[in-house]
Amino acid sequence: MSESSNYIGGVFGTGQGPEQTVINPATGETVRTYRADDESSVAAALAAARDAFPQWSGATPADRSAALYALFTELEKVAEELAQAETSQTGKPIRLSREFDVPGSIDNVAFFAGAARHLTGHASAEYSGDHTSTIRRQAIGVVGSISPWNYPLQMAVWKILPAIAAGNTIVLKPAETTPLTTLMLAEACGRADIPAGVVNIVNGPGPTTGEAIVRSPLISMTSFTGSTAVGRHIAALAAGNGTRLHLELGGKAPFVVFDDADLDAAIQGAVAASLINTGQDCTAATRAYVHRSRFDDFVSGVAELMGKVRLGDPLDEDTDQGPLASFRQRDKVAGMVERAVQAGARAVAGGKAPGGDLAAGAYYEPTLIIEAEQKSEIVQQEVFGPVLAALPFDSDEEAITLANDTAFGLAASAWTTNVFRAQEAARRIDAGTVWINDHIPIISEMPHGGMKSSGYGKDMSTYSFEEYTQIKHVMADLTGAVAKDWHRTIFRQR
Repeated sequence: MSESSNYIGGVFGTGQGPEQTVINPATGETVRTYRADDESSVAAALAAARDAFPQWSGATPADRSAALYALFTELEKVAEELAQAETSQTGKPIRLSREFDVPGSIDNVAFFAGAARHLTGHASAEYSGDHTSTIRRQAIGVVGSISPWNYPLQMAVWKILPAIAAGNTIVLKPAETTPLTTLMLAEACGRADIPAGVVNIVNGPGPTTGEAIVRSPLISMTSFTGSTAVGRHIAALAAGNGTRLHLELGGKAPFVVFDDADLDAAIQGAVAASLINTGQDCTAATRAYVHRSRFDDFVSGVAELMGKVRLGDPLDEDTDQGPLASFRQRDKVAGMVERAVQAGARAVAGGKAPGGDLAAGAYYEPTLIIEAEQKSEIVQQEVFGPVLAALPFDSDEEAITLANDTAFGLAASAWTTNVFRAQEAARRIDAGTVWINDHIPIISEMPHGGMKSSGYGKDMSTYSFEEYTQIKHVMADLTGAVAKDWHRTIFRQR
């Protein structure tokens, strides 16, 4: 695997496209180089997936479940190696890789190993009186998926597991900058004896390798996680073939703190939720709306706690925040903060890249922005970095209005000790997930997905099978009659 760029038909291989480089963003050093996969590699992967589909979709749920449990066992054996590789290619702190990314991914495999045996449908019944109607839930075919760079292993698992648990085969392209743990996942699939061609991995840039997947008439579905702009482009490409589509796109999660909230909990939660994965999380808290009576205390508390966050070597257990995943991403974050300040906002914490030993990496300080306008870029657009903007509100109605005042609708949280206020916020905030007095936790049993410009469809949970299966209605006559009653609409009574 060490020199490979792809996993096609159960065999590791090397692409023939331009050279790609995996960079450790903490040091700027090269972790690995590889040759990108061109259209011929993509075609081979799609053909392998197509050829494997009849046998895999025809396997019993118990057989598919057994294969996925074997994958779970194989991944548990290499958990530490996965964590080390994830940190080396993304720069995320090793504690996050060990305690969140890797165990969460492995748990997701275990969940779908069980869920593979529970593809349910409606009960049979005689709705017409003389026919029995049944529902079959069937695999779609070959799935073409594209996963992002912020959670490479976890997002690959979220794409692959529901697809193959439902009986589909898949060709997945991870982000070209972070392919290592996805290839390690493929290696584990081989050791688990998941049949050749069921899982295929190709690597390379989105405009070439990715589009070759999306444009192919061999795929029955495209699943994409990434930015809203790229998601819309993929939707346009998929429309050309009428391909089924699942999109998990950008987010701009509001963090609403009402006047009766436990302020210490809200401050702690806001810092944790805005800085997780160095803020490179589409559900991260990015807009804190705080009741005016609590605003100053919230701002001072968040700024103080952000100042205590330790930036450093991601492999050091004491590091709280690592670098951004690339220098390009760091520069994007820095540019958005600079423009916000130039427009009249103020950074009361952070607001710059650190110097000293950290200057060699793609680091950016935890940043709290105040006095930004609601319509400003820093409040409306996804930063994808360790930046939280805080704005005051005066009434519950204003808080909900502000929370919904973006194009996005992926996640949100409400902080209150009033159960009625909590339920009202949960009902009215437009987001696929609304947390109450917390922000970020996810579990395999519950769905993840967005509203509005944050996309549609669900990852995780049995709800994801709605994306990766198709429903067939089977209607069987019970009468045995040659002339059915409805035939009178066609044949004159004789």
